[in-house]
Amino acid sequence: MVKKMTEAQAKEYWKRNLSLMVKLLVVWFVVSYGCGIMFVDVLNQIQIGGYKLGFWFAQQGAIYVFVVLIFIYRSRMAALDREFGVEED
Repeated sequence: MVKKMTEAQAKEYWKRNLSLMVKLLVVWFVVSYGCGIMFVDVLNQIQIGGYKLGFWFAQQGAIYVFVVLIFIYRSRMAALDREFGVEED
C-alpha cells in the first residue's frame, strides 16, 4: 500500500528527483556532445580495437553510457521511493 505524502514531502521528493535527473542529463550531455563532437579530435588520438576513441564515443559509447544511466536512475529512484514510503509492491 502506498502511503500519502504531505505537500512538503511531495515537494522534497520531486526536488530530489529533478536533481537526480539534471545530474544524469549533464553526464549524458558531456558524453554524447562533449566526447562525440567537441573533444573528438583529442579523443581520436587514442585508439581502441583499431577505432578512434572519438568515433567510438560518437557511434557506440554515448549509447552505452545512456543505458547505464537508465539503470542508475532506476536504482536511485527505487531507493528514493523506499525512503519516502511510496515504493511499489
